[in-house]
Amino acid sequence: MAIRFDGKVAIVTGAGGGLGRMHALELARRGAKVVVNDLGGAVDGTGGNSQAAEAVVAEIKAAGGTAIANGASVTDDAGVAHLVKQTMDSFGRIDILIANAGILRDKSFAKMELKDFDAVMAVHLMGTVKPCKAVWQIMRDQQYGRIVVTTSSTGLYGNFGQTNYGAAKLSLVGFMNSLKLEGAKDNIKVNAICPVAATRMTENLLPPQVLEMLKPEYVTPAVVFLASEESPTGTVISAGAGVFSSAQIVESAGINLGHGATADTVAENWAKISDFTNATHLNNGSEHGAHLFARLKDAPVAG
Repeated sequence: MAIRFDGKVAIVTGAGGGLGRMHALELARRGAKVVVNDLGGAVDGTGGNSQAAEAVVAEIKAAGGTAIANGASVTDDAGVAHLVKQTMDSFGRIDILIANAGILRDKSFAKMELKDFDAVMAVHLMGTVKPCKAVWQIMRDQQYGRIVVTTSSTGLYGNFGQTNYGAAKLSLVGFMNSLKLEGAKDNIKVNAICPVAATRMTENLLPPQVLEMLKPEYVTPAVVFLASEESPTGTVISAGAGVFSSAQIVESAGINLGHGATADTVAENWAKISDFTNATHLNNGSEHGAHLFARLKDAPVAG
């Protein structure tokens, strides 16, 4: 049965090009009314105009879909408020938020200025938090919402020269992990996409033949699934080149070293402590506490 979004309204941030554009086009093709948000700035976040967003709206309308453009910066409180008001005035509801907007300011940490760290955190983290906050009560009142945040392999695993980007991208997983719990009672599901795609942000990093394999549209099926009625919640899906997988933070079984444990006994038992053979994915902080207390039932391992 085909996934459809008839009667649903979706906001896609950073939708003037790359991944966001493809997400917006596909949601519209499947029946959603789409708000195409894009500041229209450079990759580093400077500048801005509405041409990119307007062009995507024109594409959607040419294909028979319904869309409007919005040029607000996701870091600007007044702009985000206007984005949500414009959507509600036009369509009367907000069912889906795809938080996709992002910038890059790559440098090794030694050479990076703090303003470059602040700027990347502002767009990726707060540029996701602010739209989420602005639509949250609307989704609660509707008893329906689907939010997809955008993480990265840099956040999950690291990448040289991207401490700012990595910090911002993993922070969104932490944001998702708590927001999914708060949204559960109101049928609001929150998930994360970890894309591997050729966009303005990666075009100078990869050879042409690899870029051809990593078209943004190959990521979009996972995003559309996460935005659907039957989506999971609290999930990270990695997608690129037609390959899909799911990522989790897991914890080793651990061992009980007793109250007399010292740094020396931790060192002596490090192989056991870091054995992920029976690793577990925990769904909330309470499960983490239960995981720890379960080990207290074991006899302490002799140092």
